[in-house]
Amino acid sequence: MSKTVVVRYQTRPDAAEENARLVKGVYAALSELKPKDFRYATYRLADNVTFVHVSQVAGTDDPLPTLPAFAEFQRDLRQRCVQQPAPSEATVVGSYDWKD
Repeated sequence: MSKTVVVRYQTRPDAAEENARLVKGVYAALSELKPKDFRYATYRLADNVTFVHVSQVAGTDDPLPTLPAFAEFQRDLRQRCVQQPAPSEATVVGSYDWKD
């Protein structure tokens, strides 16, 4: 059974580019690790400061907590934000060919 988590937050305008850079570092680490049964997407909304992360893990092996790049991303996240991260488990109602 898979678990889907959606996290939404808003950065300070002067911190948005740094946040995007750190997010890209997480994706670089995931590309090297190539975890199975794991899907992850990050969206930057039109206001340029709101980010939405969607992760889906089949089973219990979430690779994010094991990545140094993810720890670096999280390290100063609260200071970069004006609206703190709000994680929520989600249930997929439907999807069609969800890809990058």
